[in-house]
Amino acid sequence: MRYRNVGKSGLKISEIALGSWMTDLKGTAQEEVAKDIVRLAFDNGVNFFDCADAYSGGAAERFLGETLKAYPRRELVISSKVYFPTGTGPNDRGLSRKHIFESIDRTLENLRTDYVDLYYCHRFDEHTDLTETLRAMSDLVASGKVLYYGVSEEWGGARLEEAQRIIDRYNLYPITVVQPQYNMVDRYIEHEIMGVCAKRGIGITVFSPLAQGLLTGKYRKGQPLPAGSRATWQSDHQINDLLTDENLDKVERLVKVADELGTNLAILAMAWILQRPEISCVIAGASKPSQLANNLKASGFEIPADAMAEIEDILGFKRFERHVG
Repeated sequence: MRYRNVGKSGLKISEIALGSWMTDLKGTAQEEVAKDIVRLAFDNGVNFFDCADAYSGGAAERFLGETLKAYPRRELVISSKVYFPTGTGPNDRGLSRKHIFESIDRTLENLRTDYVDLYYCHRFDEHTDLTETLRAMSDLVASGKVLYYGVSEEWGGARLEEAQRIIDRYNLYPITVVQPQYNMVDRYIEHEIMGVCAKRGIGITVFSPLAQGLLTGKYRKGQPLPAGSRATWQSDHQINDLLTDENLDKVERLVKVADELGTNLAILAMAWILQRPEISCVIAGASKPSQLANNLKASGFEIPADAMAEIEDILGFKRFERHVG
């Protein structure tokens, strides 16, 4: 396993991180499988375990806290997030100082730890003054309950720059990390966010590297959906919306590139992300140990320049630029 700094901070995290977005597994056979996955991750050098208070109503945090207590805390990098409702009250959601302070205490209790290494604003809160949110997050760092803080989805480049102006004005602890979606078929962060992060020294920990399973190669054009796959049961149909002829044609060509390199599409897709120096790590979930074992092979997998050029030709991505005149 290779490690990278989170932006310009001194914190080092594994290139492959384990995500903990799960249903409540307590008392089920899948709970033991999930514990095996965490054990396999740790034994293979994964030190970053990502979670959120909203995942399964806190059950994901409690599972992770119970499982990780077997490992030395100093060897772990644990994250969580705040924003989504944790109750029915009017203050049980968002990024107010009150909700942030109450949420971190519940998160620490769930995770069985005195601090989290990374704490993310899970969304942008249109109803709370940004200065209030940034002061609260900075104060958590000052208190020692959080070591570094960051933001997740829906914080574009303009919001990051606005946040930086507030941080500079009040001499607050800075934003250290951003966690956006990023993969071969969803590259929106290259339009603006990636450049802002590079300029400001903000790390990028990306999720959904396999595009809901599209980039595993199990969904193929003209073939039925694999039995039990996400596309057969996911209620919000995210993967189904990705199964377009255009995307499936790209998958066919990408599979051939992977074959030529002696690997599979999942490894290629994750390794492709890690070719970018702005990226701190790739966060991937796993429902069985074999999936994780495969994902781990992406760390250190070098893609030759000619293969990278072929991949770019297949993807056909164009960074947005507006020219006048």
